[in-house]
Amino acid sequence: MTPRLVIVGRPNVGKSSLLNLLAKRKVSIVDPTAGVTRDRVATEVTLPATDGHDRPLTVELIDTGGVGIVDNFDLGADIERQIAEGLAEADVVLFVVDAQAGITPLDETVAKLLRTSGAQSKPIVLVANKVDASNFEADAWEVMQLGFGEPVMFSAVTKHNLHDLHAALRDAIAKAPQRTDEGPDTEGELKLALVGKRNAGKSTLLNALAGQQRVIVSEHAGTTRDSVDVRVRWPDADAPGGFGSFIAIDTAGVRRTKSLDGDLEFYSQHRSLRSVRRADVCLLLLDATLPISQTDHLLTQEIQKHFKPVVIVVNKWDLVGDRMTQDQYVEYLEDALKGLTFAPVVFISAKEKDGLKEAIALANNLHEQAGHRMGTGELNRFFEQLFKERGPGTNKHGKQPRLYYTTQVDTHPPTLAMFVNDPELFDHNYQRYVMNRVRDELPFSEVPIKLLIRGKQKMTAEERVAAKVDD
Repeated sequence: MTPRLVIVGRPNVGKSSLLNLLAKRKVSIVDPTAGVTRDRVATEVTLPATDGHDRPLTVELIDTGGVGIVDNFDLGADIERQIAEGLAEADVVLFVVDAQAGITPLDETVAKLLRTSGAQSKPIVLVANKVDASNFEADAWEVMQLGFGEPVMFSAVTKHNLHDLHAALRDAIAKAPQRTDEGPDTEGELKLALVGKRNAGKSTLLNALAGQQRVIVSEHAGTTRDSVDVRVRWPDADAPGGFGSFIAIDTAGVRRTKSLDGDLEFYSQHRSLRSVRRADVCLLLLDATLPISQTDHLLTQEIQKHFKPVVIVVNKWDLVGDRMTQDQYVEYLEDALKGLTFAPVVFISAKEKDGLKEAIALANNLHEQAGHRMGTGELNRFFEQLFKERGPGTNKHGKQPRLYYTTQVDTHPPTLAMFVNDPELFDHNYQRYVMNRVRDELPFSEVPIKLLIRGKQKMTAEERVAAKVDD
C-alpha cells in the first residue's frame, strides 16, 4: 500500500512549494496570487531513509487548495469540498502554517477543520514553513498554540531542516492506521492525457472516468490550472479481480499563446503541453458544438511533434442533434484537422457518461499497437516487395538507389530504420509513399511511426543473415 500524505493550510503558506520540493520537480504551480491551487494535485514522492527507517519509502503526496479562499469564479465551496475529500483519503496530514506571519484566524479555521473532520484520528504533522534559518526558529514556537504539538521548523525555499521533515513524516506514517484497500500496482500503468481547448469537457470526462468529483468543473473557462493525475480503477476482464487501472491526466485548457493572460495561464499551458510529452496516449477532446480552431491545430502539432498515439474524442455529441451525422463529422475532421487522419475517432458525452468505454478501449488498443515489435526478417520481406513494386528514382547523375535492409529499432513509437546506399535518393515523396504502405499493411495503422533513413556502404555477413531470418 502506498501511504497518502495530504497537505492542508490557508492560502499562501507554501503548500505547493513544499510539494514541489519533496517531489524534486515542479508539480504544482507556485505563484504569489492566492488561490492558484484549486484541485487536489497528487504525485508520487520517495522519502529517504532516516534514523529508525533504513529504507526509502514511496508515498503519494497530495496538494490542496487554501482553506478560506475567496475565488473570483465563486469556486470556494468546490475547493473546500476537494480539501474535505483529500482529508478523508489521507493517512497522514501535513498542516502547514507561515511561521513568519504568525497564527492568523484562517489558521485557527484550519485547526478547527482538522479537529471536526475526522482527521484528528490520523497523525498530523504541524509544519512551520518559512523558517529560513536557525535564527527564525524562536518566533515559530508560537504555532504550538494551534494544539498539534511541536512543529517541524522548516523552509521550502532554503531547505532548512529538510532532514527533520523527512524524519517526522516517516514517524507519522509508521503510526498511521493501516488501510485494508490495497492500491493497484502502478508499474507500467497506462498514462492518458486529456487535452483540448478551454471548456471542451476535460474535467467532466475525468470525473466521469473516476466515478467521483475528483476535479472542479465549472462553466468558467480556465477553471483547471494544474495538471492533475488521477488513478482510475477500470473494468478489465484480463486483470486480477476483473479490474485494471490507468492514470488519467487532466490538463488546463490550451489557448493561442498571444491570448495568454499573465504568468498563471502561461505556466498552466506549459504544463498541459508537458503532459502530452509524458503521456502514453492522448485523448484530444473536441467540442462538437464548435468549429475546429487554431488551438486544436496547436495541440495536433504538439501531439505529432512527440509521436504520441491519440484518440480524437468528440465530446458533447448529445448537443448536436440532427444537424450532422457522425460520418459527416468525420469527413469534416479529415478536411479541418490535418495530420491525424490515421487517428481513431469516438463520439461521447462526458456529462451523460456515454461512449467512455469505447474511448478507453481505443486508447488501450493504440498503446498495444505502439508497443508492437516486428521481426527483422518479416520487415525485410515486406520492404523488399515494396521496393520491387516501386522504388525511388535515380538522381541526375544516374545513381541507383539500393535498400540493404530494414529493422525495427524501438517501440512507443514504432521506429523503423531503413539502411540504404544514399539517403538523399529516398526523398520526402517516397517516404510518404512508404509510410502509407506501412499503415495499410503492417500492424501500426492508427499510431505515429518514426521512419529513419540511414546511409550504409555495404552489409556485413551477420546483417545479411539477420535480414532474412525472423527474430
